[in-house]
Amino acid sequence: MAFRNTAMEYGTIAKSLHWTIAALFLVSYCSVYYRRWFTVAEEDVSLWVGTPNYTALQLHLASGITIFAFVILRIIWRLYDNTPDLPAGKRWEHISARFVHYSLYFFMIFMPVTGYLGTGADTAYFNITQFRETAAYDYLVTQTLQLDWEVFEKPIDYLHKDIGGAVLVWMLIVLHAGAALYHHFVRRDDVLRRMLPGGSGHNDNNKVGR
Repeated sequence: MAFRNTAMEYGTIAKSLHWTIAALFLVSYCSVYYRRWFTVAEEDVSLWVGTPNYTALQLHLASGITIFAFVILRIIWRLYDNTPDLPAGKRWEHISARFVHYSLYFFMIFMPVTGYLGTGADTAYFNITQFRETAAYDYLVTQTLQLDWEVFEKPIDYLHKDIGGAVLVWMLIVLHAGAALYHHFVRRDDVLRRMLPGGSGHNDNNKVGR
């Protein structure tokens, strides 16, 4: 398998980045829902350390920051490398597919950024200080916008948890995965196999140009 993409298949680097990000998203979601459903939240943050709640929180924060780093690498590689030829389909299908892909890229950046900005805890696993204890927060939020933490954090937390995390990201993931399965089981082309580890996208149904 080639490191770079070909006209018929994604290369090793694109596949590795894709599935690494997917696995990190799974870790991020599992940890946050485990924390919400199966742990007891302590009001006093100093009591969190050593508890399952703290471990789940740190896994969520660390996976989110790692997602951000890998998505930046994925975008750089996508700009550098060619993409496989588009599968056979109507123009509106190709436009819809691009919209979902670009939306996923947007939210894979939006979610870690809003998560960091609105979290009142350090990312201990990476030794990263929470935003509200940085000089940037003091200058931009406290001095320039003249907002306290509660006023600043509330809309960001709402966008991160209630809009992005609970609704939009799930919708995009379902659309993305559903389209791949539709191509595989209904259209019977090689769209899904192109991205599978060791998969081979060699099917004449794919050759319609870029």
